[in-house]
Parts: sequence; C-alpha cells; structure tokens
Amino acid sequence: MTDKPPFGFGPSDRDDSDKGDDRSRGDGPLDPFGFGNLPGMPPGGFPGMPGMPGAGGPGGFDVSQLGQMLTQLGQMLSQAQSGGDGPVNYDLATRLATQQLAATSSSLTGAQRAAVSDAVKLAELWLDPATEFPAGATETKAWSATEWVTASMPTWKRLVDPVARRMGGAWTDALPEEARAAAGPMMAMLGQMGGLAFGSQLGQGLATLAAEVLTSTDIGIPVGPDRVAALLPENVEKFTRDLDRPASEVLLFLAAREAAHQRLFAHVGWLKERLLRTVEEYAQGITIDTSKIEELARGIDPSNPAAIQEAMGSGMFEPETTPEQKAALARLETLLALIEGWVDAVVAEAVGDRLPGAEALRETLRRRRASGGPAEQTFATVVGLELRPRRLRAAAELWRLLGEQRGTSGRDALWAHPDLIPSADDLDDPAAFVARDNTGDPIAELEKLADTDAAADPEDDGKKD
Repeated sequence: MTDKPPFGFGPSDRDDSDKGDDRSRGDGPLDPFGFGNLPGMPPGGFPGMPGMPGAGGPGGFDVSQLGQMLTQLGQMLSQAQSGGDGPVNYDLATRLATQQLAATSSSLTGAQRAAVSDAVKLAELWLDPATEFPAGATETKAWSATEWVTASMPTWKRLVDPVARRMGGAWTDALPEEARAAAGPMMAMLGQMGGLAFGSQLGQGLATLAAEVLTSTDIGIPVGPDRVAALLPENVEKFTRDLDRPASEVLLFLAAREAAHQRLFAHVGWLKERLLRTVEEYAQGITIDTSKIEELARGIDPSNPAAIQEAMGSGMFEPETTPEQKAALARLETLLALIEGWVDAVVAEAVGDRLPGAEALRETLRRRRASGGPAEQTFATVVGLELRPRRLRAAAELWRLLGEQRGTSGRDALWAHPDLIPSADDLDDPAAFVARDNTGDPIAELEKLADTDAAADPEDDGKKD
C-alpha cells in the first residue's frame, strides 16, 4: 500500500525517504488540483481566486476582476488544447512526457532492435520446456523511452481514469453547497483545470518511468499492446552499467522475463482485467472529509495567501483510506506477488545453467521490484498505488514447490480460474498449500466449487445454459 494520495493531494511535508526524489512533483506545497504546475498559469495564480492578488469581496472573490480571470483561464485552456471529456488531459500528458524525454531519448539503431529480437527468440526456445503456456507474444519490439510513452498510454488511461475521476468528483462533492451554487457554470471550467493538472502530473510521472523501465511488463502489468514483447535497449544499457555481467547476458535474462510475462497474460484471459478492475475498486472508495473543507472555509482569512497555501498543503484534502480500499490493495498486492513469483520461478528453471550470472540477476531484480525506487514512487504519486509485490520471495517459493511436486502442467493449471490461485494466507506457508490434495486436480476443484455454489443457491440451479 501507499500513504501517498495521487495527483498532488495531501500534505506537503514528506518523510526523509521521499525528499531524495522530487522529479514527480512541482516545487513548493501542492494545492488540491496541483494548479501551481499548470501550463499557462500566471505568476501568483489568477486574480480573484481566494488568497490570490486582487481577492476581495464576500468569501475573498473579487467580482470586478471576473472578466480578467475568465480571459486568463480561456488562454490557459486554449494553450493546453483539448484532452477529451475525461478527468485527465492525456494529450497534455503525452506531450509533456515526450518533451521531457526529448533531450535524453534518441532513435534506436538497427543493431539494438536486432539484438532485442534475437534475445526474445532465444528466450522463447528456453521457456518452452519450462511452462505449459506456449509463446504469448506474436510481435517483438525495441522501444525508445518516447515510444514506450506512446504505446503505453491506452493502458495508463485505464489505470488513471478511475482514480482521477473519483478524486475530482470527491473534491467537487465535498465543496459546501453555497460554494457550488456560487461557482455555477465555472464548475465545468474547474473540471477542465483539474484535467490539465492531472495531465501535467501524469506527463511528468510517465517521463520519469519511461527513463527507467526495462520492459513492457516491468511494473507488473503489461502496459503495451496485447501480445507484444518489448524491451527498452537504452534503459537496459543504463541498468547493465551497475552490474558486473555482460550486456548480452542481461538482455537475454530480461527477454526471458518479458516473454514469460507475455505467456502468462496471453493464456490467462482473466488476469489483466482482474488487475485493472482492482485499481477501479480502489478508486471507487475514494472519499474526502467534507467537514475539513468546511472548517477551512470558516477558519481561513481569504486575504492571507500564506494561510491558504499552508492549509492546502497540510493534508486537509487528503482522501481517507476506507476498509474497502485496503481490501482492494491487499488483493492487488497478492496477485502481483503471484504473477512475479511465477515468472521468477519459470525463468529460473528456463535459463538454468545457461546463463552464469542468472542467479545474481534474479536477486537483483527481486530486490528492485520489492524495494521500489524512483519509478515506483512516481507511480504511487500518479495513480495512488504502489504496484509492489512485497511477498515475491514467498510466491516464487510456492510456485517452485508446486513445479517440483505437480510438474509444470499441475503448477500452471492453477491459473485456469481465479478461485484456484493461492491466497495471501497461502503465502504464509507455501509448503502447506502445496501439500493439499486438491491442488493435484484443479478441474475437480472447479467442479467442487460449482457444486458448492449450486447448493448455496438451489433456486438458481438449472437456470443457466
């Protein structure tokens, strides 16, 4: 889980672990929509906004400067262009990310693309005897950082939209009734401003991620098109510099992991949708304490900009974590651990003694995924979640033991249905899960589950085709 709310919400005071990397945040305290980072925002904000120059009148709003404020808002929205009707301006996010990457991301050479293609082909041959799932990728790509941004944007829309939509709605719903009535048609404009703010922060976050990710499945969810195995040679080369291993060996090991991910997601039809739906379940539970906003409206002097800025950075608007959200996060964390653990175990079996540094690379990537880093922090800020499989080692051990006891077919058959995969409790004692008799025949277990459901609801028996 993460205590960091997405999109600039929450306190400006960060713990020491966060102060070392501010690439995903603007300077200074953040207001609820991150307006301080918006492109086109005039210095000091818009006249007439509470706490801004020119504020005055009831509630700090200067009616005489309404025309000027609307003109400046229109210019800002025009400069940013339209990003659609959704809660995030994805056009702006893409443009900002690619602009930020332009100085460091270059066109790939033919040799780099050929090396990726050859590595994936060899990795697929090694994986064939290590899993029942056949090759999942029908295409292999070498991406630059900017190509990763473009290819991954449709998936980011699925991940970010639910959180951004609910966050924006929670903020609007939490406003006092008189504030909403006074705003009138400007509420739609505020929504556009929120979309720009979210798009700006998403663009900055994706630029950071794009400079670090190694493959299309590096964050645990395939962010590229279905059945496309992709590696980022520039990032792989940077990653290899800190390792005492040949570059070709590192590339081949990463290709095996990418190919294994693609096999799993291609042949377990429910898996990707389950991950994305869990993020949506988390977003549905986002709420903001309205009493805190009302307290802010009553207790802050609108003529004092410093007081307003301090309140907005104090956690006043931080979403409350609900029990439903905690449950969704726990399910997400367990599923990610099972995915990464399966890939870890399968790749270890596939590469075997073929790569002398395989075990060292395996440990390096385990620590990288388990401990996170700047990219993980950026993702947590952008989406509000940490895609971090904290129990990766236990999951890898569970799949290894299943492979030894049941063979590759018995191990991989557990992915046939979400009710068959191990639970969080099973990761506490992998050996006990493996020892259960019912794991030897997953189909029989599915039939048993169906019989149990029918017995629980006898009126529904026979109604389904």
